[in-house]
Amino acid sequence: MLTTLLSIIFVYVFILLGYLAKKIFKEEMNSKTLTLMSVYFLQPFVTVWGFSTATLHTEHIIVPLLYLGIVFSLLLPTIFIGKLIFTDIKKRAIFSIAGFVGNTGNIGIPLGIALFGVQSVIYTTLINIANVFVVYILGVYIYSRGSFSIKDSLFNIIKIPIIPASLIAIFLNINHITFSPQIEEFFKMGAYAGIVLQLFLLGTFLEGIKIRELHPKLFIGTMMQKFIIIPLFTFIVLRFTDLPPLVQGVILMEMMVPLAVANINLASLYDCRPKDVTSLILLSTLLFIPVLFLFNWIIPYL
Repeated sequence: MLTTLLSIIFVYVFILLGYLAKKIFKEEMNSKTLTLMSVYFLQPFVTVWGFSTATLHTEHIIVPLLYLGIVFSLLLPTIFIGKLIFTDIKKRAIFSIAGFVGNTGNIGIPLGIALFGVQSVIYTTLINIANVFVVYILGVYIYSRGSFSIKDSLFNIIKIPIIPASLIAIFLNINHITFSPQIEEFFKMGAYAGIVLQLFLLGTFLEGIKIRELHPKLFIGTMMQKFIIIPLFTFIVLRFTDLPPLVQGVILMEMMVPLAVANINLASLYDCRPKDVTSLILLSTLLFIPVLFLFNWIIPYL
């Protein structure tokens, strides 16, 4: 358990650095510029490098498909409920998608190694890849709808370079096209830079947020999704599968990780209350600590 906590703590040191940078340099540290750099230049590196770390096999495909199936099954009723609860279109957009965009990469992959060992990497990587499509297709559209028309929101999906980068990476992977060590190192450097910038960006948004201004319905609704509804539905679905206990545990864990920093990228990019989204990420990260202890306790029963 100590290893797990240390993995999370060291990852989030970069958040502290971002917070300090914004605190010291104020408006000179432009969060919007960092967002554009992350989304349009560095996140494609993260995706391509992620695909290069594990070879896709037919027997592995069921895991990301099951992940996507669970997300889609819950997304439609969540959107409907959001229309009933919120009149503000931006709050409705956040409620509809934020809980489904989990930190399956920065937290999910190292946490999987800590809880299940290195044999979990292939599964956490595939789930993270599936999550990329959730973030940059569904996420882009729903966050865009907080400020843009349907037409412009669909166009925003096309503009994001990570989707074509992912398709190219999948093509290279399934055709067993490998990179030279030099090119592999190039993509690895870009990916690490992208991950660090994501965490740094979260820190810049944390500076100056006022959690007390967060709408109670938005907080309660999103946290219930993240830590009660989604994990409970996932657990029920997994009980009807014949997947190995290890795989079931990995999927359940990935469904419970805190909200991803990518939520801030999209909320900031499309002016969809990024401060509220930052507060939700911070609170979900804090709530995840007791949830993690509970999950660690129930793992043997899986």
